[in-house]
Amino acid sequence: MSMNSSPRRLLLVVDAPSLLHRNHHARAHTRMIDRAGRPAWALHGMLRQILDSIDAFAPDAVLFGLDDRTSSVRRDAYPDYKAGRAEKDPMLVEQLDRAGAMLDALGLATVTPPGLEADDVNASAAAWAVRNGWNCVVITSDRDAFALISDHTQVLRLINGGINGSPLLNPARLYAMYGVPATRYLEYAALRGDASDNLPGVSGIGEKTAAALLDQVGPMERVWSDIDDNSGREVTAVLDTWAAGAGVRRISARVVRALSAPGARERYDFNLRMMACHEDLDLRLTPDIPGTPGLLPLDLDRVARVVGFLGIEATTSLAQRVLSTNPASVVT
Repeated sequence: MSMNSSPRRLLLVVDAPSLLHRNHHARAHTRMIDRAGRPAWALHGMLRQILDSIDAFAPDAVLFGLDDRTSSVRRDAYPDYKAGRAEKDPMLVEQLDRAGAMLDALGLATVTPPGLEADDVNASAAAWAVRNGWNCVVITSDRDAFALISDHTQVLRLINGGINGSPLLNPARLYAMYGVPATRYLEYAALRGDASDNLPGVSGIGEKTAAALLDQVGPMERVWSDIDDNSGREVTAVLDTWAAGAGVRRISARVVRALSAPGARERYDFNLRMMACHEDLDLRLTPDIPGTPGLLPLDLDRVARVVGFLGIEATTSLAQRVLSTNPASVVT
C-alpha cells in the first residue's frame, strides 16, 4: 500500500510485562484493589498508559505480548539467563498472571508464546507489519526493542513522565542517541552485553567503542573476517581515518586487541543468539475479519464491564471514549 493512496494502517504492540513491572514499582504505594479485593495497581497503571497511547496514535489494532512464565528456551540454553534479578513481589506475580485474561476479556489481542517472551512477540509483530504494509509502534520500557526500529517501526520507550514525556524513537533519533544505525543495534547490544539479562559484553569494548566500530566499519561479519584473515588491518585503517577526522584519540589498536582476544568471538556470538528474537510467531491477526481480537473500535459494553471491575470511574469513562473511537486510517 503506497503512502499516497491511503494511510498505512497502524499496529500498536505492547510489551505487557515491561509495563506491568514499571507500574507495579511506581504505583505500589496506592495499594489499589479491584472490586474483588485483589491488587490492581500495576494492571490499572498499564491500562491507563495504553489508553493514553491509543488516544495519541489512534491505531487500527492493539496486540499485547506476554512472557511464558512456565518455561524458557533461553534459560534452558543458559541457566544463568536473567540470574541476579530480585525475586518478584507476589503481588506483581498475581497481576502478571491476570493481565492476559483482563486484556482478552476487553477484546484486545494477547500472545503468550510457548517458551518465549514478549520480546519475541514485539519482533514478530514488527515483521508482520512489514509484510502487510502496516506501520508499527512498540511500547516498552526496555531497550531490547530498539533492534526493531526501521522506517515503519518506531519504539515508544516509556520513562518517567508517561506517554507524553517518553521518546518516540525512529532510526534518526536512535542514531542521535547512540551513534549506531538501527540496522546494527542488535550487533551493538551483543558487543555491549546486557547486565539485566546477565549477559556480559565483549571485554574491552564499551558502548562508545561499539558504536564507532559498527558505524564506521560494520557489519560485524566484515569486522570478524578482517580480524581473522587480515589481522584487523581494514578495521585499523578505517578507525584511524575516522579518529583523525573526528579529532579523537585512536582506538584501533585497543579494538583489534579486544576482538582478537580468546573467547571474544564466542561471547559475541552467544549474546547474539540469546538476544535475537523470533520473528515468525503466529499472532492470529486477521484484520480483514470483523470481530478479530485486537481490532479497534471495541464493544462498549465489554469495555464498561471489564474496566469497570477495576473500580475507577474516570478510567472507565476514558476507556469507553478511547476504545470506541475509529482508527486514524478510517476516513470519516
